[in-house]
Amino acid sequence: MLDFFDKKYQKPPINDLVFGLYENNINGIEYLYETDKDKWIATAENPAGLELILTVIDKGVITDNEYSGYKRCDGMLTSYNHLYFIELKNQKTRWKEKGISQLASTIELFNKTHPKKKDEYMNRKAYVCNKKHPYSNINDSERKIAFLRDYNFRLHIEDKINII
Repeated sequence: MLDFFDKKYQKPPINDLVFGLYENNINGIEYLYETDKDKWIATAENPAGLELILTVIDKGVITDNEYSGYKRCDGMLTSYNHLYFIELKNQKTRWKEKGISQLASTIELFNKTHPKKKDEYMNRKAYVCNKKHPYSNINDSERKIAFLRDYNFRLHIEDKINII
């Protein structure tokens, strides 16, 4: 059975106030620290210093040949109260729609395999992060409202992940 909380796909806990996220095409999503800032695709800001767990979804929980018909996002950040799905992009065109689609598909699969689990988390967000487009320059409010209505996760299109 598919387990989004399988410890073998989790990175060691982190409680840094600021850290970066990077996609390694071999091992999936990784934490990066201050010394590797130039590689960061997304910046995570954790002002309360909460202990966070990063779970590799693409190339981890779900490998390339599994779950045909489902797209998958890069990873999931969790704490006792936070459930954040993350898709990292580093491209100039056609990234936003693809990223949102990957997040939506991953959340659907998560809800099928863990039907009541998301309700345990007060803070549920989905992030599409693109280093080349730190902020969406298009008003996406209708898309964000629809995403919240359809998946019960707040959609963010930016390169900063705020752990609040």
